Amino acid sequence: MSTLNHPLLTEHELIKGCIEQNPSCQRMLFEKYAGKMMGVCLRYAQDNMEAEDMLQDAFVKVFQYIGQFKFEGSFEGWIRRIVVNTAIRHLERKKMSFKEIDDHQPDLPSIDPSAYHFLGEEDLMKLIGALPEGYRMVFNLSVIEGYSHDEIAEMLNIQAGTSRSQLVKARKMLQSQILQLQKIAV
Repeated sequence: MSTLNHPLLTEHELIKGCIEQNPSCQRMLFEKYAGKMMGVCLRYAQDNMEAEDMLQDAFVKVFQYIGQFKFEGSFEGWIRRIVVNTAIRHLERKKMSFKEIDDHQPDLPSIDPSAYHFLGEEDLMKLIGALPEGYRMVFNLSVIEGYSHDEIAEMLNIQAGTSRSQLVKARKMLQSQILQLQKIAV
């Protein structure tokens, strides 16, 4: 019986199987990481359908370039970088903008305030998802993914100062939304 047919493959064996283009290894790898990576895509996408497109494109790239993985560092981190870069490319094709938003009239998400007894992770993700596109992109890359402003500037083809400005404004808008929701919930 071949090792590739065994359901309990090590990550190394699974990657090797994918390099050899073994369909069952590819399916196992997808099933192992798709859920987490869909969560990454949802932070960048406007809706589930766009996130699914991003995820599909990202996994095509994962399988295309898996032979370049050097078995150094986290494989999940390697996949995550591909997913984030794929999401960025998707948004660039949509002509993502880093326009200035009027700070005095933030667009609040249409979420029922009575649901905010305690602001949980899912609630916070909804607020982040409702940020204007440029704010959301920079917030995700900086705060959640941990990239520096210089790295974000290079990834998004913007100035590092624009990245800093977008992050400050994103945080300000989130803070304002959270304060408003707390006032309503009290």
